[in-house]
Amino acid sequence: MPNIMLRKQDGILTGYIAKRDLEAQVTSLEFEEQDRWGGKLTLSNGDCFYFEPLPAPPSLPITIRMRRG
Repeated sequence: MPNIMLRKQDGILTGYIAKRDLEAQVTSLEFEEQDRWGGKLTLSNGDCFYFEPLPAPPSLPITIRMRRG
Protein backbone atom coordinates (compact mmCIF):
# COMPACT_ATOMS: atom_id res chain seq x y z
CA MET A 1 0.00 0.00 0.00
CA PRO A 2 1.95 2.99 -1.27
CA ASN A 3 1.74 6.57 -0.08
CA ILE A 4 0.85 8.81 -3.02
CA MET A 5 1.18 12.58 -2.97
CA LEU A 6 -1.54 14.34 -4.94
CA ARG A 7 -1.05 17.90 -6.12
CA LYS A 8 -2.25 20.28 -8.82
CA GLN A 9 0.26 21.66 -11.27
CA ASP A 10 -1.01 24.18 -13.81
CA GLY A 11 -4.57 22.97 -13.11
CA ILE A 12 -3.66 19.30 -13.72
CA LEU A 13 -3.97 16.77 -10.89
CA THR A 14 -0.82 14.65 -10.58
CA GLY A 15 0.23 11.78 -8.35
CA TYR A 16 3.75 11.12 -7.10
CA ILE A 17 4.89 7.72 -5.76
CA ALA A 18 8.18 8.24 -3.90
CA LYS A 19 9.17 4.54 -3.70
CA ARG A 20 9.15 4.35 -7.49
CA ASP A 21 10.19 7.97 -8.11
CA LEU A 22 7.21 8.19 -10.46
CA GLU A 23 5.07 11.23 -11.16
CA ALA A 24 2.08 10.81 -13.47
CA GLN A 25 -1.08 12.67 -14.36
CA VAL A 26 -4.30 11.49 -12.76
CA THR A 27 -6.51 10.50 -15.70
CA SER A 28 -9.61 9.60 -13.67
CA LEU A 29 -10.93 9.98 -10.15
CA GLU A 30 -14.14 8.19 -9.19
CA PHE A 31 -15.65 11.04 -7.14
CA GLU A 32 -14.88 14.74 -7.65
CA GLU A 33 -17.91 16.27 -5.95
CA GLN A 34 -18.19 18.85 -3.15
CA ASP A 35 -19.55 16.24 -0.69
CA ARG A 36 -17.33 13.30 -1.76
CA TRP A 37 -13.83 13.22 -3.25
CA GLY A 38 -11.68 10.17 -4.01
CA GLY A 39 -12.34 6.47 -4.58
CA LYS A 40 -10.70 4.76 -7.56
CA LEU A 41 -7.82 6.74 -9.04
CA THR A 42 -6.10 5.96 -12.35
CA LEU A 43 -2.72 7.38 -13.39
CA SER A 44 -1.62 8.06 -16.97
CA ASN A 45 0.78 5.10 -16.87
CA GLY A 46 -2.18 2.74 -16.28
CA ASP A 47 -1.68 2.14 -12.53
CA CYS A 48 -4.92 2.05 -10.51
CA PHE A 49 -5.28 2.75 -6.80
CA TYR A 50 -8.14 3.10 -4.32
CA PHE A 51 -8.66 5.16 -1.18
CA GLU A 52 -11.79 5.80 0.86
CA PRO A 53 -13.56 8.90 -0.45
CA LEU A 54 -13.04 12.02 1.65
CA PRO A 55 -16.08 14.06 2.78
CA ALA A 56 -14.88 17.12 0.82
CA PRO A 57 -12.12 18.03 -1.65
CA PRO A 58 -8.85 18.37 0.32
CA SER A 59 -6.39 21.20 0.36
CA LEU A 60 -3.60 20.12 -2.02
CA PRO A 61 -0.88 18.87 -1.87
CA ILE A 62 -1.88 15.88 0.25
CA THR A 63 -0.31 12.46 0.81
CA ILE A 64 -2.73 9.52 1.04
CA ARG A 65 -2.04 5.84 1.70
CA MET A 66 -3.76 3.90 -1.11
CA ARG A 67 -4.44 0.29 -2.03
CA ARG A 68 -3.71 -1.06 -5.46
CA GLY A 69 -6.98 -1.22 -7.33
